[in-house]
Amino acid sequence: MKINFKIKKFNKKQGKKLKIPKLKSPKGVKFISNFLSVILVFLVIATIYSAFAEEEKPTQKISISELAQNINQEKVKEITIEGNNVKILFVDGTNKETKKESEIALTQTLVNYGVDLKALNSLKIEVKNESGLWYWILNLSPFIFPILFILFFVWMLSRQVKGAGAQAFNFGQSRARITDPKDTKQRITFDDVAGAKEAKEELREIVDFLKNPKKFLDIGAQIPKGVLLMGAPGTGKTLLARAVAGEAQVPFFSISGSEFVEMFVGVGASRVRDLFKMAKQAAPAIIFVDEIDAVGRVRGTGVGGGNDEREQTLNQILVEMDGFEQNEKVIIMAASNRPDVLDPALLRPGRFDRRVVIDLPDRNDREAILGIHIRKKQLAEDINMRIIAERTPGFSGADIYSLVNEAAILAAREDRKKIAQFDFVRSIEKVILGPERKSHLLIKKEKKITAYHEAGHALIASVLEYADPVHKISIISRGHAAGYTLHLPIEEKRLRSKKDFLDDLAVSLGGYVTEKLIFDDITTGSSNDLQIATAKARDMVTKYGMSDKLGSVAFEEDIGVVIRGGIAKVEKEYSEKINAEIDSEVMRIMKEAHDKAERTIKTHMKLLEQIAQKLIEEETIERDEFEKLLIANGITPKKKEE
Repeated sequence: MKINFKIKKFNKKQGKKLKIPKLKSPKGVKFISNFLSVILVFLVIATIYSAFAEEEKPTQKISISELAQNINQEKVKEITIEGNNVKILFVDGTNKETKKESEIALTQTLVNYGVDLKALNSLKIEVKNESGLWYWILNLSPFIFPILFILFFVWMLSRQVKGAGAQAFNFGQSRARITDPKDTKQRITFDDVAGAKEAKEELREIVDFLKNPKKFLDIGAQIPKGVLLMGAPGTGKTLLARAVAGEAQVPFFSISGSEFVEMFVGVGASRVRDLFKMAKQAAPAIIFVDEIDAVGRVRGTGVGGGNDEREQTLNQILVEMDGFEQNEKVIIMAASNRPDVLDPALLRPGRFDRRVVIDLPDRNDREAILGIHIRKKQLAEDINMRIIAERTPGFSGADIYSLVNEAAILAAREDRKKIAQFDFVRSIEKVILGPERKSHLLIKKEKKITAYHEAGHALIASVLEYADPVHKISIISRGHAAGYTLHLPIEEKRLRSKKDFLDDLAVSLGGYVTEKLIFDDITTGSSNDLQIATAKARDMVTKYGMSDKLGSVAFEEDIGVVIRGGIAKVEKEYSEKINAEIDSEVMRIMKEAHDKAERTIKTHMKLLEQIAQKLIEEETIERDEFEKLLIANGITPKKKEE
């Protein structure tokens, strides 16, 4: 498998702090939960009440005359009077009860029944008045507790209704996250952003305006109301926006474009109004809308669902930006990696006046970004950031962050306290291709086929003049690849020539051609190489005008018609005859690349055998070892011109 690392497809966002939203239960589930809680509380109260209100074991009741006889016989030890109830404790420990007349004292009644005064005086008689809080609670509890339970239940229901009503009133409020300029822990400045020199220079004007707007207003200059940050994913658009707010020391309102759109029409527009209202009150301030293409797509095309809510939200954003006054000192910044789909009304003068393009970092920028990400890392003495930067062409800032983090994880996994250069080299391959699949062992025949396949890629890349040199060859499985050949350019190129493409196509077909020549057979291992090579050949014909037959005409295809099932139908702006000629040219270019690869392999068959045998024995060949093989066979390795 031939791997060219100049084209990166692994995208990550940089500088965004992950916020985990609180999960909200559905209203129906929440109501049932609260209702069951009320029932449970009621059962607990009923249990407690029943424990206190449980009647005591029934005691024997006697008459007053019988009580008088027992007193005369000295069988009674103690008498307790509670209202009209008389409790009697006998000498033998038994308890009995009786009733007295309500308006006459018990002693008077006993004397009337012939009780001896001497025996009466020897008794312990205690009178308890039924009064106090506990007395009233016990007597009123059968009425109070049901009423309290009903009141509690009504309160719980009203609370739910109030919460739902409050949520309904807050539905149209902005969900923006606010960063306080006084919060030094979250503050980011331009010193924390490496690379993107031109972008930072453009944004310094915004910082200067927020700090000193009078200087611009006095001379009659109008500062841009909107700044659109454009660039590939992971290049640091959000980080730069936060750095502008940090440099200017102003409040930073950040929100995603998708947070405006709801299922109810008008909610997004309401949130836009609320967001701009808050920003104007906190002015000078910055509003940052990430992924603005979620609401800012071209209107009226039918692409994106034709959502009325989305269009109303976009209309409100346009109105609010027009409503800015010069002295309000509020600037809206937005980020998108798809500026081509934005509505023209957003991009016209007076709205997003300033457009800042953030490119992928070059070698020096990557080295500076590495320096930022290794600040808190423990590094070994053999670390060379320049070499790592050279081996990561096409990496974005987010990719470099992932690279450094993977290197730290590899070192920690092996119980080492410092990160070595070898960890960074391994993490580069892991970020791009995935981890090594050590359990995926190739059988002897497959190992031999893979070795010759990768040797074919490496050989052609080393011989052809315009191909990128080889830095590493391996037949150790990573991700979906059984083996890989690492190509790195001598110098980073912004422009690619036709000769570069033709040699690159021959390198891509090197493994395919080698399998045919050595084994007189073809395997599925070349499928990815063929797909990449064919796509490049078609781009040469349809996009770059590199076909001698079709000439300097672009035949790009527009994808914009959505048919049933959500499948996009490709609309071609050229005839079927031209389409057939394009296919013919693509096949011709691929045939020429195939023949070039075949001639190269046959010419250097001896070197091919040496590379393949070394791969079978050692499984990996680094750049230094590979260059020794080239020199031994009379081939001069490619070096950077001084």
